[in-house]
Amino acid sequence: MRYEVFQLAREYSLGFCQLFLECPLELCLQRNRLRGSPVPEGTICRMAQRVELPEPEKNPWEQNSLILSSSACTPEEQCDAGLMEAFHVQIINLLGAALENPVKQYKENTEQKEADRAICAASAVHQADQTCRRIISQTMKEAKDKNVLPSEMKSLAEELNKLKAEFLEDLRHGSHVENESGQQNPTIDPATSVLSSFQLEATDILNKYLLK
Repeated sequence: MRYEVFQLAREYSLGFCQLFLECPLELCLQRNRLRGSPVPEGTICRMAQRVELPEPEKNPWEQNSLILSSSACTPEEQCDAGLMEAFHVQIINLLGAALENPVKQYKENTEQKEADRAICAASAVHQADQTCRRIISQTMKEAKDKNVLPSEMKSLAEELNKLKAEFLEDLRHGSHVENESGQQNPTIDPATSVLSSFQLEATDILNKYLLK
């Protein structure tokens, strides 16, 4: 998702920067429990799996990034004034650098276009993988609740994981989103189509075991 925002900044020659507030999952959950209206813990755990730390050493487009640790302050105590001032200066410098150095446009070429597509595809596959894992987990729980034999639970898990691998491979190559003429349909989001099909096929596999 962040790379798509960077692409937008590059298209319009705008400044781009990232401010990442790092906080351990357990601390997030602890702070959430102290809120008057806490967020469901499952939501926080899912977001923690999806959020990715900036990697400026690996990704040149993430050079203008700042990672701050929010664990330095606890809900019971106020942050040290000196620390807050340091954070403030770093954030102002980050924004200033972004405004003074807008991302330059470039003349699109085939290699760059393919590189952009590969990055976006990798992000889509990662998110699809997480969703498939949740579907498998839910399917296995349903099978257990309906007293599927332990020996068959193992076979069910193997089938579902094999199905996941096949679907993710299809997503990488875009072979799941085709119209009647065999061409890809640009109006359909590939990840959405693949996950919808995966859910249906996972249900079919489960029903096969339930009807034994």
